[in-house]
Amino acid sequence: MSQRFIVTKEHHRFTEFADAVRRGHTIGLCFGSAGVGKTLSARRYAHYEKAHDLLTYWGPRSDNDAKIYAALNQSRTVLYTPSVLTTPRTLKDELTQAITRTNMCIEQHLVPPGTATPEAWGWRHGRNYVELIIVDEAERLRPAALELLRDRYDRDDIALILIGMPGLEKQFSHYPQFYSRVGFAHQYRPLGQDELLFVLERHWRSLGKTLDPDDFTDAQAIAAIARITRGNFRLLERLFPQIQRVLKINELDTITNDVIEAAQSTLVIGVT
Repeated sequence: MSQRFIVTKEHHRFTEFADAVRRGHTIGLCFGSAGVGKTLSARRYAHYEKAHDLLTYWGPRSDNDAKIYAALNQSRTVLYTPSVLTTPRTLKDELTQAITRTNMCIEQHLVPPGTATPEAWGWRHGRNYVELIIVDEAERLRPAALELLRDRYDRDDIALILIGMPGLEKQFSHYPQFYSRVGFAHQYRPLGQDELLFVLERHWRSLGKTLDPDDFTDAQAIAAIARITRGNFRLLERLFPQIQRVLKINELDTITNDVIEAAQSTLVIGVT
């Protein structure tokens, strides 16, 4: 994703939740409506933006990879998203590969090649550095896949977070062996009014403008965006490129209620 990450109160709450799960070596459930920012926060926490290409394609190394090794050492986290048709065997193989590659990167940071004897390389002797697995789109998991994750949690003492839509906690309550190990549940909420204003100020600034809530035109624009998005972060991020487009096409300088309505008309706005 190329969009600039905006640190919100909900992201801070997610970070505190993930830290607690990781420290407690327990299982956590994170649920919230589509588009509120759950996946973005998980990717940020796991430094996935930096590490995605290296962990996915596993190609030749470069000097810049040292920053990725350091980031993975800091997070000690693997982010995994199962596909719709992921089987338990596929999950096992893909998760093992992700953990193995992450361990190798962390070890590259802790013991760079040529700085120690082979005996100092902990991972090659079975040491695991990964402390947390985050599984996004967890509703896709079948009962056998849940059992596999529970077994890995029990055997390897790696904390686990499952992310999904509201109702996730009720879905997993039907699996007592898994649910009895859940230590934390976290609801990821839409942006509140103060947070929405903070994010809008950033967007106004990116367009070279200043947002003034006391100005009648700006106040109308804020109200229109709040009504359209209902604090949904994804809808907000989709709306602003269209606002910029409407301004440019019509050679306008001010973001008005009419501009926002025109931008909205180009989008398919689902239920938030």
